[in-house]
Amino acid sequence: MILKRQWRFTYRLLSRYRIVTLTLAAGAIGGGFWLLGFGDVGRWLFAVFALLIAGVESVGMLRQLRQGRLGIDLLAIVAIVATVAVGEVIASMIIVLMVSGGKAIEDFAQGRAEREISTLLDTEPRTAHRLVASSSVVEDIPVGQVAVGDTILVRSGEVVPVDAALVSDTAEFDESSLTGESLPRTRLAGERVLSGSINGNTSATLVATALAVNSQYQAIVGLVRQASANRAPVVRLADRYAVPFTAASLLLAAAAWALSGDAVRFAEVLVLATPCPLVLAAPVAFMGGMSRAARTGVIMKGGGVLELLARVRAAVFDKTGTLTHGTPTISRVVAVAPGDELAFLTLVASAEQASSHVLAASVVAAARERGITLLPVAASIEVAARGIESIVDGHTVAVGTLAFIREVAPDVIEVSQEGGELAIYVAVDRRFAGCIIAKDAVRANAGKMIRSLQDRGVTRILMLTGDAQQVAEEVARSLGITDVQANCLPIDKVNAVRGIQARPVLMVGDGVNDSPALASADVGIAMGARGATAASEAASAVILVDDISLVSRAVEIGQDTLRIALQSIWLGIALSVCLMGVAAFGLIPATVGAGIQELVDLVSIFNALRALRERSEGDGAR
Repeated sequence: MILKRQWRFTYRLLSRYRIVTLTLAAGAIGGGFWLLGFGDVGRWLFAVFALLIAGVESVGMLRQLRQGRLGIDLLAIVAIVATVAVGEVIASMIIVLMVSGGKAIEDFAQGRAEREISTLLDTEPRTAHRLVASSSVVEDIPVGQVAVGDTILVRSGEVVPVDAALVSDTAEFDESSLTGESLPRTRLAGERVLSGSINGNTSATLVATALAVNSQYQAIVGLVRQASANRAPVVRLADRYAVPFTAASLLLAAAAWALSGDAVRFAEVLVLATPCPLVLAAPVAFMGGMSRAARTGVIMKGGGVLELLARVRAAVFDKTGTLTHGTPTISRVVAVAPGDELAFLTLVASAEQASSHVLAASVVAAARERGITLLPVAASIEVAARGIESIVDGHTVAVGTLAFIREVAPDVIEVSQEGGELAIYVAVDRRFAGCIIAKDAVRANAGKMIRSLQDRGVTRILMLTGDAQQVAEEVARSLGITDVQANCLPIDKVNAVRGIQARPVLMVGDGVNDSPALASADVGIAMGARGATAASEAASAVILVDDISLVSRAVEIGQDTLRIALQSIWLGIALSVCLMGVAAFGLIPATVGAGIQELVDLVSIFNALRALRERSEGDGAR
């Protein structure tokens, strides 16, 4: 049985890397002819096979040219043809093995780098156990068929298939893949349980609150698939060096031929100029960086995001839900009519039911905590980032910013606030009725994150918010941010991002109103821990864990990845140039040079794999 499994594994490996397999087979057959005294047959076999592979590579090179890119496969093709032309057929076979083997190593390295990303895809829930109404029968259905309101059973150790509310009295869930929290969370009846959570030691009954396509885990999986598919920018880093390296190598080889009068020198030099370090080092490093970012809770939608993050010079932050926790608590209710706070809060909370803003949710939660029964909303109109106007119990209730209410009720009076507080103004039937004071605590690690960005070369930090100037300045002051723009509409945020001169610009936000600004920035990072939002779709990267410090970690990973990619490329170029200089004097035979170049390739690739690992304290000090 073990031998059978080993044979299947070997067969799959050989089938996957066919050119490597064919090259080894051709080498074995040609070597056999040599040992049997038929050296000429072996030479002809090597020559024909090498030229055939050169033809296959030429087709790929022509496809790149049609796309407007001059790749560096030209050097490998010319080296194969040159070595065959001067009779160095063993060297030509080594070059073929080097090119095909290098691509196999790249495939292996990418597989290792993608391990953390693919883990999410492998554990995606595909079935759900639905409890049939009015019976204890359990039926297994595809997760896509779960409807809102369905009662589902999640057995011990299973993944919660859709966002749901707990029906059982209590249950314990492992939410580490969603929040980064390693300890299990105990949930009580009625509490929300996100899809992707892993149930503990006992079965739990839940009621679905969202379809699979709208659930947290499926949103994360979608982002992971998008990140895995979008790899095109990775290649561009190596392509920048393709033309000068190719031209320099060909000129050096031609000079060696011209000065020595020996065509073999041309082949000997080009053998040491084969471009595997350039072709493979950058993709391997960037895939490693994406994998490292995924382990920390940041999904990058392409390797090009890492390169932009490495060069970021300006950072723009939304306030609510980004630099603050985004869950304001109501500290006091101020009604114009004294003693009427309860009726006032009833109208405001009822009007806010129709709003998607985080402040609206806080007002509704505060009303329910006080045992208030909310009134139905007859009609509602919401203006993004400004406020909402609803018809409640025959009254027109407007709730929002000072500027928004001033347009509705000119008699509005600005209310004094303490540091960090914000006021939600209210007008009833076109007259100022009072306000609700809320406070949104600043994230404990936000200030440290800002300082870390500044240490990493970010020269401008800007905070944009739709809140009042006083509240914005108080939050900014506590974080050490001096550049603040308050009372911003979504278009104001877009214009602010576009107007920044220091590029690239990083934008961090969490809400729907941040989506245009995230899309306008060179790099947009969405705080997507609370679920799938338009912000996540518009962003270049998504933070899956509710931790603002991961913004500076993402920049750190980008800088490390770019540094390692460039180191690997320049290491390969430096070693190749030195060896080509030696070969130009005829000191390295073509066959020996081909073997040496294989070692150069391996050194470059394994150096690029360093992007996978976390930096040690010593690395940070340097």
